[in-house]
Amino acid sequence: MPRLKVRRETWPIRGVFRISRGERTASEVVVAEVEDGDHRGRGECVPYPRYGESVAGVVADIEQLTGAIAGGLDREGLQATLPAGAARNALDCALWDLEAKRRGTSVWRLAGLPEPVALTTAYTISLGAPEEMRDAAREQAHRPLLKLKLTGAGDMERVQAVRGAAPDSRIIADANEAWSPRLFAELSPVLAELGVEMLEQPLAAGQDTALSETDHPIPVCADEACHTSHDVPALADRYDLVNVKLDKTGGLTEAIALVAAAREAGLNVMLGCMVGTSLSIAPAVLLGWAATYVDLDAPLLLAEDRPEGLRFEGSVVYPPGRELWG
Repeated sequence: MPRLKVRRETWPIRGVFRISRGERTASEVVVAEVEDGDHRGRGECVPYPRYGESVAGVVADIEQLTGAIAGGLDREGLQATLPAGAARNALDCALWDLEAKRRGTSVWRLAGLPEPVALTTAYTISLGAPEEMRDAAREQAHRPLLKLKLTGAGDMERVQAVRGAAPDSRIIADANEAWSPRLFAELSPVLAELGVEMLEQPLAAGQDTALSETDHPIPVCADEACHTSHDVPALADRYDLVNVKLDKTGGLTEAIALVAAAREAGLNVMLGCMVGTSLSIAPAVLLGWAATYVDLDAPLLLAEDRPEGLRFEGSVVYPPGRELWG
C-alpha cells in the first residue's frame, strides 16, 4: 500500500533574491514522498503567494490525499483531484519518480520524451540599483546568458549598467508584471538596441491585451499569464513565448501538455523555475529539448543544495541522476 509523507524545508538563499514585488533570503519548499515497499518517489514544490499559495496551505492540500494515495490514486486521477499549482506539482513528480523506480527505467522513457541532455541556463541578476546590478553582473560576466529582474522606473539605466559590465553575455529580462503599456512601448525598443533578446511578462496578467496591439521589438514571454495548456489559446495573439514552470502547471504531466499546446500555437518555450533545490528543478530538465531559453538556475542561487543535487559546470546543468529523481 503506498504511503504518503509530506514535509516542509527551508533553504537559505545566497544573499538576497529580489524582484519587483518583494525580496527573500530563504526558500520555503514542500517535499512529497510516496513510498511503496522498496521504492520511494519524491517531488518538491515552492508555494508562491502571488498565486494565493502558502507553505501551510500546500502541506494541507497534499496531506488530505493520504487516503487517496493509499488507495492507488495515480497521475491521471491527480489531475482531476487537485488544481494546477504547487501541491499538485510535488505529488505529480513524486508519482513519476516512484513509477520509474518501480519499473527500473527512467521518467523520460516512461513519458516518451527525448533523452535529456546538458542545458545552458540563464543566471539571474536580482533587482537592485543600477550600480548594484552592474557589480553583480561583473561577477557573473563569464556566464553566457544573464536574466535581469526589472521593475519600471530606472530600468533603462539598469540594463545599460549590466550591458557595460558584461559585454559578452547575452541578456534576457523579466519585469514581473511591473510595467504599464506606455512603458512597454517606450522601453522595449531601447532594450532591443541594448541587446536584450527577450522580455518576460512586462504587463500584469489579465491586463495584457495591449501587447496584441503593440509592436514587439523583442520577443515577449508569458509567465504569470500562462499556467496550463488551457491558457494558450488566449495568449497566442499577444505573446511570442510561454514560460513553463512546473509549480504553475501542477507537475510534469501538465507541463508536457503545455509544451505541446504552445508549439502547436506557434509559440516558443522558456523553461523556468521558482527558487528551490535541485529536486524541484530535475523534472524540468527533461523538457529542455523544447526550450528556446532555459532558466533553471535556482540551485545556483542557494547557499547550499541537496548533497545529491544536479551537477552544474558554470551555467551548464546536467540531467539528474537516479539518486536525485527520475
